[in-house]
Amino acid sequence: MMTPERTQHITQTCLLAGKIILQNGGETYRVEDTMVRIAAAYGYEQSHSFVTPTGLIFAIDGTSHATRLIRISERNTNLSKVAQVNDISRRISGGHLEPEEAHVLLMGVDKDRKEYPVGLKTLAAAVASGCFLIMFGGSWLDFLPVVATGGLGFLFFLFIHRIVPIKFFAEFLTALLIGTLAVGFVQTGIGHDLDKIIIGSVMPLVPGLHITNAVRDLMAGHLVSGLSKGAEAFLTAFAVGSGIAAILSIFY
Repeated sequence: MMTPERTQHITQTCLLAGKIILQNGGETYRVEDTMVRIAAAYGYEQSHSFVTPTGLIFAIDGTSHATRLIRISERNTNLSKVAQVNDISRRISGGHLEPEEAHVLLMGVDKDRKEYPVGLKTLAAAVASGCFLIMFGGSWLDFLPVVATGGLGFLFFLFIHRIVPIKFFAEFLTALLIGTLAVGFVQTGIGHDLDKIIIGSVMPLVPGLHITNAVRDLMAGHLVSGLSKGAEAFLTAFAVGSGIAAILSIFY
């Protein structure tokens, strides 16, 4: 029986699932599809969702009291949480979870604050920078300078972003450091190809996921989300480019 209490539990479950996906790097169409599928699995075939990068609205036909809005103020990239929500959604579709049980599981996913250690993130960024150097045709002689520059740059970004919450300025300051280190390696003779060193070192800052999601949302017809994510990616690219340009204008 569809009581108001059960309907409210279903709405909260749908919104929480969508919120987790949206906050952790999921595409807009995936958020909407997940919420609609969960509602359909619990017997509500006619439900509607409207999602933007800063908020989501969900409503079920014939139940005006079940219309809810959630504002998204923080966004990160954690595809592990997206995968966990997808797994819970499949279990719901298979009829294995009641709304209350699903909501408890989703709350556990949402409250999970486990992340990769800072050292591992820095190591991954450093190795990735070196690999991008080779991919872009750089010399193995520049591999260690790029690893050092990319790793230190990403570590600095993680640190400065906690102090400067505005991501644009954190990325700009990081680009200044990366440019300075790259120029220093070249002028001391440790590095050789300045262009390749800079390109490889800034790659961990490139908003690849945002660009991909922006294009996929635009192709799926989500124009508001696609354009806003594209603008966010453009600001990141502009911050990185401005920082590097500022250093090059000083030393060259």
